[in-house]
Amino acid sequence: MPDRAPHALYTLTRARVLELFREPEALFWVFIFPVVLAGILGLAFRSRPPEPLPVAVVDGPHAEARLAALAVREDVKAQPMAEADARRALVRGKVVLVVSAGDPPEYAFDPTQPESRTARLAVDAALQAAAGRKDAFAAGLSQVTEPGSRYVDFLVPGLLGMNLMGTGMWGIGFSLVMARHGQLLKRLIAAPVRKGHLLLAQLLSRLLFLVPEAGALLVFATLLLGVPIRGSLLLLAGVSVLGALAFAGLGLLTAARPRTIEGISGIMNLVMVPMWIFSGIFFSTERFPAAIQPFVQALPLTALNDALRAVMLEGAGLAAIASELVILGLWGAVTFVLALKLFRWQ
Repeated sequence: MPDRAPHALYTLTRARVLELFREPEALFWVFIFPVVLAGILGLAFRSRPPEPLPVAVVDGPHAEARLAALAVREDVKAQPMAEADARRALVRGKVVLVVSAGDPPEYAFDPTQPESRTARLAVDAALQAAAGRKDAFAAGLSQVTEPGSRYVDFLVPGLLGMNLMGTGMWGIGFSLVMARHGQLLKRLIAAPVRKGHLLLAQLLSRLLFLVPEAGALLVFATLLLGVPIRGSLLLLAGVSVLGALAFAGLGLLTAARPRTIEGISGIMNLVMVPMWIFSGIFFSTERFPAAIQPFVQALPLTALNDALRAVMLEGAGLAAIASELVILGLWGAVTFVLALKLFRWQ
């Protein structure tokens, strides 16, 4: 009895995996880049005391007394300057506040910068105290620095989501367009190969790389940066798989028609740039106005980042992230069906 030929889906999936291993650039962006980026940003935003806010005190008859009053504050670093130099330093961002030479003083600052407003409050409190104002009470201080509340803890799930989006879309989209451009897809028609098998092979090859891809970043973040994983590892894996499938489907859809690298690059950037900006990778989505929140919350990367943060940092269960999982599931299912209908071989 002759040996049975391998199933087309298995052959296509194996070919795609081997293709990725032959691309050192792909391996770098999938495995090494997320870890390097997490390490650099973790170092930049590591837990450390805040640096003193630079303040300029304009030279004048009251400058010496004001510098002495500000010297007792650890959160302010005051230095004397001529008025023109102080204004120039403020414009260039070298100081965040300028104290004028007049009496009473005038504070020059940029109200749109939180550091400038903080410096104004600190400087005013010190100068008022030096002028005789007494505080009604001394408030207690409680500094929150435990894992889970730091910026690096907020950042790592966002980086994981960004990486799942990037590798899911660029990895699948580029491979299909390059195969179409090189007439490889045209040869597969004569094999014959089913359209569904080709697209499913892309999805399966993507899932095979998910474990080492996400695992490398999470192991690095937990062991070296102290980022907690308070929820279920199984649920975290499920969220990652669903996110990877959603973006794989989106990658298939964007690559369904383009025939050139330039074409797929433009479409990919059009789809991904809004999510880089709005989906809360580096800062909270709450910063955006309420009017655009429905758009922000409907993005698949927003749903993925929110679900990853809920599981990792809050220990959330399945019920708490059900809405995010529904959004990811809908994106994955709808985009795959559309890709199957719109896909062309040539």
